[in-house]
Amino acid sequence: MFIIVGTFGSRERKSRAAYLLFLYTLVSSVFMLVAMLYLHFSCGSLDFLVLRSMRLDFHEESMCWLAFSLSFAVKMPLIPFHIWLPEAHCEAPTAGSVILAGILLKLGGYGFIRFCLGLFYDSSAYFAPLIYVVCCFGVIYASLTTLQQVDLKKIIAYSSVGHMAIVTIGIFSLNITGLVGSIILMLSHGIVSGGLFLAVGMLYDRYHTRIVKYYSGLMHVMPMFSVSFIVFSLGNIGLPGTSSFIGEFMVLVACFITNPLVALLSAFGMILGAGYSL
Repeated sequence: MFIIVGTFGSRERKSRAAYLLFLYTLVSSVFMLVAMLYLHFSCGSLDFLVLRSMRLDFHEESMCWLAFSLSFAVKMPLIPFHIWLPEAHCEAPTAGSVILAGILLKLGGYGFIRFCLGLFYDSSAYFAPLIYVVCCFGVIYASLTTLQQVDLKKIIAYSSVGHMAIVTIGIFSLNITGLVGSIILMLSHGIVSGGLFLAVGMLYDRYHTRIVKYYSGLMHVMPMFSVSFIVFSLGNIGLPGTSSFIGEFMVLVACFITNPLVALLSAFGMILGAGYSL
């Protein structure tokens, strides 16, 4: 991704975006590496099944959870670790944006499910309220920020931050409905967000601008394209009948069982999502 953004980026800020992506990802991963070395010295192995059967005391487990979670929070990205994502999306070529949205962001979700829940379940339950606070703030903040963007790629990038916060809420709802819902939402987001970036890439190739106001009346010029763009936008909202709706609905149901207030605040993200998409 560093090479794709830094070499094949479309604008003059591509070097800055590439270094932001590289440094945020690298620095956060160093903490996870230190935690992995600590686990290796404590247990004598990095075999996943051996690590699952080990018993760390709560303080050690909490420190390892924080180190792993910091790495995955940057990958998701959760606020306040999201600064690199809009920059990287805006400067990356279309193919780079699709890879970033479809694959790289999902590594954070995979890490939370596989390692934080798989290895440090007690700490995940203990820190769940902290995750809820960060994610609720993230959903509302990202959605409000999206509302004032004029660059099409930034609109999709900031909406991705909000959607991945909902995914994280589903993962830490700590029940099977939320977990399945978050996985469905991740898969759906990869398809919907990738489709939107491809559509914006097509427009940029033709008109060499991504400012929203210049595309008024596009339906008259590119009717088939406009219809497909609207379908992807409705998927981004999470309209009933689209794949995102299934994931978001399952996450909110699971979250309502665990913490109704968090579910209520998360639902604001869907309302604001309709606002910026329409």
